[in-house]
Parts: sequence; structure tokens; C-alpha cells
Amino acid sequence: MSAVKTGGRGELMRDALEIIESRQKEMLAKLQELVEFESPSSDKSLVDLLGAFLAKDFADLGGEVTVHSAADYGDHLQVDFPGFAPAKPTLLLGHFDTVWDVGTLKTMPFKIEKGRAWGPGVYDMKLGIVMMMFAIRAIREASGGVLPFPVRVWLVTDEEVGSDSSRKITEKLAKESAEVLVLEPSQTIAGAVKTWRKGVGSYTVKVTGKASHSGIDFEKGNSAIVELAKQITKIAGFTDLKRGITVNPGVISGGTRLNVVAAEASVEVDVRIMKLKDAALLEKKFRSLRPFDKKCKLSVSGGINRPPMERSEKVLKLYKRAKEIARELDKKFVLEEKGTGGGSDGNFTAALGIPTLDGLGAVGEGAHAVHESALLSEIPRRTALLAGLLAER
Repeated sequence: MSAVKTGGRGELMRDALEIIESRQKEMLAKLQELVEFESPSSDKSLVDLLGAFLAKDFADLGGEVTVHSAADYGDHLQVDFPGFAPAKPTLLLGHFDTVWDVGTLKTMPFKIEKGRAWGPGVYDMKLGIVMMMFAIRAIREASGGVLPFPVRVWLVTDEEVGSDSSRKITEKLAKESAEVLVLEPSQTIAGAVKTWRKGVGSYTVKVTGKASHSGIDFEKGNSAIVELAKQITKIAGFTDLKRGITVNPGVISGGTRLNVVAAEASVEVDVRIMKLKDAALLEKKFRSLRPFDKKCKLSVSGGINRPPMERSEKVLKLYKRAKEIARELDKKFVLEEKGTGGGSDGNFTAALGIPTLDGLGAVGEGAHAVHESALLSEIPRRTALLAGLLAER
């Protein structure tokens, strides 16, 4: 349903695309500005500098800015834009923290080369933020100066490190929204959106044994390392590829010296699940672990901290709408869907039953890698696709 313009969706989309194409240089200049604000999750002062810059940009667009303070991470940013129709807002979800340390720009400077934009955070996900800005601007201009429906932008600063300080607010805002569009980068260079993501969690299993001299009193010791090795073999068996469950013992530690039977050892385990019900299954398995050596003790901590984004009917309905808009923009624009084992804040919103579509941001490759880059050719129509989603429900 179009709320403002009477010329039909096709005309509105063509107008929005034309506006966006005319502003390519502005978009790339804005992207460079954002990338050159280095914003590692761990540096609150630097992240807050970028937050203040973004707050001004969104305010200049006509948004009402609310800053949500965070003690250990950068302050999170909420921006509300009114719409013509009295309705719940569409939530545009993203983050402006990155995995890149301060100083990365010296070896990975922003550049335009070989049909791509390169630099730390270009793909994951500063281009997505630029797309938000210019989609809002374009659809407002194309539809008579006002957004057809309210839009709420929600940008967090701790997504790359677990979203501990932002999750509750993300969930609250999602419950107040009609749908959630996640501007994380697309899946693969083909530009597929994400209709499912695995849930993510971690467990730590610690073993306490008894130390002894390995040469003099070997038999008086109880090796935590030997016990842990047996536990790791059992834990690895929790993987069930048919169900989409993976369990990876990723980090082990233990022992003090070569000639000492180890008194302590531990393993950190990454777990991924396709279905929320499998969280309880894994929880039961981890909590049921018992020592093989009865003289050793086990402690287990952790759990699933990001529920799966399941490929539900609500997700698919939103995807089908996006696919239709893409086809209307360009008959050759075939919007594919895929999934991933990685998580995003879209996991939280989808798990609440809010229609959520992820991967609407940059098309490119190299998230968290030195070849991080985004295809320039895909920027206009991906931004126009977002504009189309904002214009109709």
C-alpha cells in the first residue's frame, strides 16, 4: 500500500533510483568520512566521536535523535522520522562499531579502485549506514517530501562483541516496530539477503584435578589435562550436521610445567544452532557432563547468547516483498536468499516474532578481512530497494 504518491509503485521506485544515482559521489564521500572515523568496539571515546558525527547527519535529515548511554561501549543511537501514515515504524537496524584496531587505516586506507570501495568497515557495515541515510532522503523526495510510514534508525556500538549493552533496547524497539530491516552486508558477492541465521553461544568447561610431580609422585596426581581431553572428545560428538548443530572446542588451556601433573585445564567451546529448541538440547548435554576420573571435578558455564533467526513465514513474506520490489526496479535484479552460521542483532528481533530481513546492506566481500570491499555498481539499486521497502508495506 502506497501512502503518499499516486503514480504507482513503479514510478515511485524509478524516481527514487534516479535520485540515488544522481548522488553517487555524495554517498561515496559520506562513506569515506565514516570509514575514516576508526571505531573499534573496545574504544568508547572513538566510537562516541563517530556517534556524534552520525547524530548530526541524521538530525540534518530531519530525524529526532535519542542517545542511549552505555558505560563500557560507545553510546547507542536512535533516530526517529515521522511518516504520513499513523503506524508502527519500520526499524532500520545496524551498528557502527568495527573489529578493526586503531591504526588499521595506515595499512588499509579507504580507496576507490577496481570498481569497489575498500577499507576497514566499508562492507561491515558503514556502507549500510550510508544507504539508510540516502534511502530515507530519496523516498522522502520521491513521495512528496514526507516518508509514507514512520522510520526508526537504531545503530548500536557493541554488535561485534556480543551486543550485551544494547540487546534489551534492541528488543524493546523491535516490539514497537512493524518490521525490521537489517543493513548488515549481503551474503556472498551475489548479494543475497539473509532469511536465516544460526543461533550462537559459548560454553566453558573447567576441570580441577590434583597436581603431583610427574617423575616422583606420578600416581598421586589426577591430570586435569587427561580428563579434559576425554571431555573434549565427548563434547565434539554433540555436533549434528543434519540438525544444523555445530560444536567447536576452540580454545584450550591447562597445566603449569612439563614435569607437573596438571591440576587445572579448561576448554572454550563455540556452539551454533538452527532451531531455538536445540538450545535446550545442548544445555542439557553440557550440564550432564560428568568426570571420567571420579577424583576430578567439572564446572560448566555459558549458554546460547544469540537465538537463531529462523526462516519463518513472517521472514519469508518480507523477503518476497523485497524480491518483488527488486524485480520492479530492474528485471535483471534477482534478489536471492541465503543463510549463514554467523549471528547479528537481527537474531534478537526475529526471535521475538517481528518480521525481519537481514543482509540488505552492502554487496561485496571480506568482512573482518584485509580484502574488505563493496561493489560500487550495486550501491544505487540496493539503496533504491531499501527505499522501496520503506515506501510500502
